Amino acid sequence: MLFIRSLIFSVGMLVSTVVAALLLMLCSPLPFRVRSGVARIYALYVVESLRVLCGVNYQVRGVENIPKGAAIIFSKHQSTWETYALQLMFPPQVWVLKRELMWLPFFGWGMAVLKPISINRGAGRKAIKQIIKQGRERLDAGIWVTIFPEGTRVAPGQEKRWGMGGAILAEHTAYPVVPVAHNAGEFWGKRSFIKRPGTIQVIIGEAVQTKDRKAADINTQVNRWMTLALSEIASKASS
Repeated sequence: MLFIRSLIFSVGMLVSTVVAALLLMLCSPLPFRVRSGVARIYALYVVESLRVLCGVNYQVRGVENIPKGAAIIFSKHQSTWETYALQLMFPPQVWVLKRELMWLPFFGWGMAVLKPISINRGAGRKAIKQIIKQGRERLDAGIWVTIFPEGTRVAPGQEKRWGMGGAILAEHTAYPVVPVAHNAGEFWGKRSFIKRPGTIQVIIGEAVQTKDRKAADINTQVNRWMTLALSEIASKASS
């Protein structure tokens, strides 16, 4: 039964991706908030269809920690789920992502309309300068920036060295960092076709102030918080 439900969900997600991409391209002349609103509706469809078809719900703690002004989101990256759900939890946002994603049919075309910061990971210092320049432009315009410091999806219980791009952006712009921990990978795993029913736990941490702080210090503080938050989620799940 899980296979059938997951199959129906996957087909619906594929069709909705094509439709959303076409709508976004048609909306390209419109203001960013309109385009972001279209993307939010698409994200809502994916998250809700996952709940209805596969029994995957979610619970969020720490909503009160979301600041009123623009900020940089540092999120754990275990699944595809958070790329949709974060759009429902936070104000309009753009992502820092690898440029190869922009080449994907429909998904990449639609994503290009949403002003992402698409970088060449092998470009080194040039990529960092791009993140700083374009990230500052987005933040100054009131648009949030979402970063997955691990750079790729990492299975629950595993760790990967964090990149410095997001922390360097925070150091140079002094915008706060809002950390997000979750265990979505336990229900929608990396490259996993089967979606397992249950409730994803999400914790939004207090905003980390970054003015006059070094990137390494910012990364260390947020990483430490992430480790503790994931331990808290694991303890709650096992109790």
